[in-house]
Formats: sequence, C-alpha cells, structure tokens
Amino acid sequence: MNEVNPSEIFKQVADALPSECRENIIIIGSLAAAYAYFGETNTLAVRTKDIDCLLRPYQVAAEKAQIITQQLFDAGWHRRKMGPHTIPGTQDTPLNELPAVRLYPPSVDPAGENAWFIEFLSEPESPKDQGKQWTRIVIDQGHFGLPSFRFLAITAIEPEKIHDLGIYCAQPKMMALANLLEHPEIKPERMSTPFEGQDIKRSNKDLGRVLAIGYLEEVFSQTDFREWGDDWAYALQTCFPDEWQDLANSAGKGLSALLSSDEDLEEASLTCAYGLLASYTVSKEELKEVGHRILGDAIETLRKHAT
Repeated sequence: MNEVNPSEIFKQVADALPSECRENIIIIGSLAAAYAYFGETNTLAVRTKDIDCLLRPYQVAAEKAQIITQQLFDAGWHRRKMGPHTIPGTQDTPLNELPAVRLYPPSVDPAGENAWFIEFLSEPESPKDQGKQWTRIVIDQGHFGLPSFRFLAITAIEPEKIHDLGIYCAQPKMMALANLLEHPEIKPERMSTPFEGQDIKRSNKDLGRVLAIGYLEEVFSQTDFREWGDDWAYALQTCFPDEWQDLANSAGKGLSALLSSDEDLEEASLTCAYGLLASYTVSKEELKEVGHRILGDAIETLRKHAT
C-alpha cells in the first residue's frame, strides 16, 4: 500500500480531468474519507493505491468516461496491467470480460513506492440492479468497461463539492452505509491481492472501513451517531424507495458479525492500520468500541425509522 497526501492527489486528479466533466465526478473510497476529515490539513497521509472515481448520473456516465479516458491516454497516462482482464477489448468482447479503466499518471512508476492509479466506476442504472454490472465505453485504444455496484448510489447522496477543484467528495457516512449494505454477512471471498502479506476477506476490509470512518468521525466531528441514522434513512428512501425498510433492517448484520469474531475483527483492524488510519495508532479494542456505538446509535436509529 502506498502513502499519499489526500489534498495533493485530489488536485492532481482534478487538474487532469476535462473541465466539462468535473461536475460528473465523485471521489469515493479511502481517499475521499481521508480528504473529508483531514485532507485540508495537509499534514496527515493515508495508504491507498486506487483512487476511485464515480461517474454520475448513469445516463451520461459512459459518454463522460470516454471523454475523460481518451484525454488521459493522450496526456500520457498508462494502463495498470494487473488482473484477469487487462487487454483492451473489441466489439466482440463480452461486457464482463472488458478491462476496467485503471490508469497510472505519467509521473508514476507502477513499481515505485508511491504508485497509485485512478479507477472509474459508474453510478448504477437502476435500484433493482444486483451484483456487479458493466457499461461499455469505446475509445481509440479499444473497448473498456465501467463497473457499477448496486449500493454505490448511496455514495452519490449530497456529496461535498470541492469548489476550487470542481469535483466532488462523497460523504464518509454515506460510504459507510454503502459498505454496510454491501456486506450483511461476512462473506468468504478474499481480496485478489494480499494486504500487507495477508489474505483478507473483502467483507472484513469494507466493514473495517466503516470502523475507520466511525473512529475519524469521533476524532474530527464528535458527531452523535444517531444523526447518521437519520441521514441514512433519508438516503435509503431516496435511492431505494420500494425496499428501504428491508435494507434498513439488514444494514447492521454484517458489522455485528464482524464484532463477534476475533479473527474477522483482527483482519479489519489490520486494513485500518495500513489504510485509512495509517496516521494513527488505534487498537482493535478501540475499533470494536466504535463499532458498538455505530450499532447502538446509528443502526438502531435507522431501524426506528423503518418501523
């Protein structure tokens, strides 16, 4: 994992984007959470390798992705050639075999200590979408795919605009909710690459981010987590009006399972220490306490809205 300064990376990404496309970009993931809490201090860092950029709304995501990706290639950005699908496709390539857009900036050596890359995702087309969906984009270099996941819609709820850059940053509490919804249980699937030499369950990584966000929320904002529950209810009603109550009642089940398993919590704690909380020393027990406060305040408030 690579240690980066959130404000510096935000500026590099924004400067590389066509001005007419910046309104359609929301930075999500660890970098967004780090920027939201301490990015403007310019003194703390976060460890991450992928800079996730969500294109919205869905109706223009493919068009904007084509414009942006072509401009980045023309400016010397180069492909990340790792994973099962790395070669640009053709019109005959199935959607699920297209390579995602993952690009290193011209100044970054993929083998270097500070290697990071930008990755594009799409807002989901429909609240009924299940699992990973793909949208095809076509540029001079070939065919690529924009992946989307159902609960990414939550991260597009009232993002913060970075006015001097023209792009947006997802609200940490909305990213936390999206991760909770994505993992109502601890799934056995593990990340494709080891995390600090260990094979980590993806559920533990994503739910660990919920704990890290909760920890930073208390450090920087001292927010009553019951306010999260109120805002989460609004987000669910907005994005999933037909099933928001069922989703509200399932949102905390994965986190509860994580906190009940020492092995899973250990994995989650590792991802926090070498990721979003790289600038802090936080024990597994402290993260567990944060998790129980999220369950007891945010999740319970959310469930009260659903009754």
